[in-house]
This record gives sequence, C-alpha cells and structure tokens, in this order.
Amino acid sequence: MTAERTGRTDGGALLEVAAISKRFGGLHVFDNVSFAIPPGDVLGVIGPNGAGKTTLINVICGMLPPTIGRVRLDGKDMTGKPLHAVSRMGIIRSFQQTNTFRTASVRENISRALRFSGSGPGWDSVAPLIDEFELEPQLDEQSDKLPYGLQKMLGLILACAARPKVLLLDEPAAGLERRERLRVDAFVRHVRTELGCGVLIVEHDMDLVRRLCPRILVLDSGRVLAEGAPADVLARKDVIDAYLGTVDEEAA
Repeated sequence: MTAERTGRTDGGALLEVAAISKRFGGLHVFDNVSFAIPPGDVLGVIGPNGAGKTTLINVICGMLPPTIGRVRLDGKDMTGKPLHAVSRMGIIRSFQQTNTFRTASVRENISRALRFSGSGPGWDSVAPLIDEFELEPQLDEQSDKLPYGLQKMLGLILACAARPKVLLLDEPAAGLERRERLRVDAFVRHVRTELGCGVLIVEHDMDLVRRLCPRILVLDSGRVLAEGAPADVLARKDVIDAYLGTVDEEAA
C-alpha cells in the first residue's frame, strides 16, 4: 500500500446506491436496490440468510461489479472500480470473520492501517478505541493470539484507521458476547462523531439494529421488502413472516 490517498479528504460523504442489481448467470442475487446514506447517518440492512446482504456490500466496496445500476460517492461514480481504488476514495468495509494481519502484533496492525490512510491525525485518532476495547495491554501481542472478540474489535479499529468516509460493517456483532456487542455501539458512535462517517450495518442482532439504526432496509429473496424506521418496519407482518419470526424462534 502506498501512503497517497488520491481524491481523499477528511469528513464524511454522501453514498448513493442507484437501482443496482447483481446476477450470476441465471441467479438473481438482488434487483433494483436504491438508497442513500448522508454523512454521519446509519442504515441497517437486514434479511434472512441468502437475501443478498453481503453481496450488496461486496458490490458497493468494489469486490464485485454490479450487473446494472450505479454507486456514487459525493457524486463521483464508483461503479466497477476495483476494491483498492474504492477504498482509497473512502469506502471501507469490515468482514464477518476476523480480518487482521495475523502474524503481526496489534501495534503493527494499527500502524499499517494508519500508513494506508496517509495524511491524518495518526495514532491519536484511534487511541480512544484502543482504550475502549481494552487493547492497550495487548499492543505487542500477535494479533491471531487474541481472543476472538478482541480480534473482531481490532478489525474495526483497522477500518477506522483507514479514515473512511463511508463504512460498511458486515455483521460486526457476529460471534460476540453481549458485553462485547455493546462495544460495537461505542465504535459506531466514534466514527460518526469523530469522522462524520456514514455507516451501513448488515446485522442479525435486532437489539443492536434498534439501538444504532434510525433507518433500516429489509432484503428478502433479492428484493427490497421494506424500508423505514425500525419501529415501523419491524412491526410489519410481511417482515415478521419473512425474517423476524424465524429469528425470534431461534433466540427463544
């Protein structure tokens, strides 16, 4: 990675997803999905397994091209640009599983992410998160030796250190204990207030979605089933039938 971040400035940016669809041959993963995320806003994306949520993130961040439709960041067309180019423009994603430089120390992981970000406030920008996630005593520990929850938290710090304008979080609470899940809340608050970052969260934890997302979008069988405030959307019978009833049964 080079230190230069072409076209990158501090602060959030408007993400626009315009009528995107993704197909693999005859398989339609999702069709005609549109939304916008202003700076500092949070959008939750929920739906049953196989609804296309992770593929949606992969298309927005440049890991996959859309079949049709456009992705724009502050009016600049990101459509079809590769992952590294989209990342350097400010759209950063996290992953469901831990994603760190496994054999490097926690300190070196963070240093590498800060070098990728280029100019910026440096270590001080992530110090509050290091403290919040109780990673200070593990800074010289090899990252893959950390407990799973701390590896997930380190992955979030790396995403923050890359100075995102828009952050795409793919199941950030997956595999975490209840106390650790509250750390995701602290992380989202930090990137919104300190970076002005827009956030998209794909998540199955409905409590977390209700806490963090003023607006949610429901994907089902590749189509947008509902969009709006959580209290309104999560009360709809078609949403409960498609998704929430099954999740609540499993939780019970």
